[in-house]
Amino acid sequence: MHAVRLHESHHIVPAWPAPANIKALITTRNGGVSIGAYASLNLAMHVGDETAAVEENRRRLGAMLPRAPMWLQQVHGTHVLCADDPAQGAANATPTADAVRTTAINQPCAVMMADCLPVMFCNDAGTEVAVAHAGWRGLCAGVLENTVAAMSANPQSLMAYLGPAIGPAQFEVSSEVRDAFVAVEDCAAAAFTPRVTAGKFVANIYLLARQRLALAGVSRVYGGDYCTVSDGARFFSYRRDGKTGRMAALIWRGEIMS
Repeated sequence: MHAVRLHESHHIVPAWPAPANIKALITTRNGGVSIGAYASLNLAMHVGDETAAVEENRRRLGAMLPRAPMWLQQVHGTHVLCADDPAQGAANATPTADAVRTTAINQPCAVMMADCLPVMFCNDAGTEVAVAHAGWRGLCAGVLENTVAAMSANPQSLMAYLGPAIGPAQFEVSSEVRDAFVAVEDCAAAAFTPRVTAGKFVANIYLLARQRLALAGVSRVYGGDYCTVSDGARFFSYRRDGKTGRMAALIWRGEIMS
């Protein structure tokens, strides 16, 4: 029996000028077997969904990948895992990290999200890839800068793609969140718009990410066109629903053809 594959409408292929051997995709909430709050392509084991359903969803995703990804235990931190050595994943099936990079061929790097921002990276030579999970805490603490620093490629040779996240009209935060970003970089103030309610702002996580990437030396940044909260037909959203599933952003490098 052939494994069920995701239909092309059930995932997003990033629109960016990556080298031909760089492969990437972002799942939507559609194309799986989970039911209820997790309908239908929930890929997370930790949210209360049925284990068998998640396993089947992962099998469907796996039919599109060269091998299974190394899933992470994400903690809204800044640690970057190196997946060059597959033994790392074997020793710890779910390592704790919020970003992963590799130069290995056909090793998918993956993060899961449901409002937090996934950021994919590759270099011009097509020899290195990475992906980071950037919720506001990790973004403020420097997960994108750490990912850039962990890559062997010069930042000027990197490009980045911003995947689906909570949009700038939906991301209401407190003044404490704004102050935390502005304390790191003054330019962050431009990403916060005051609400009528005192002490409340809406934050543009895409702009915050672009600012941080620019300061880290990455000037070519694509994507940032979605809102997970507003598009309930396509995306899971923790902010919108609370009890919900998780999508995944995956990137890997194939062989460079001569």
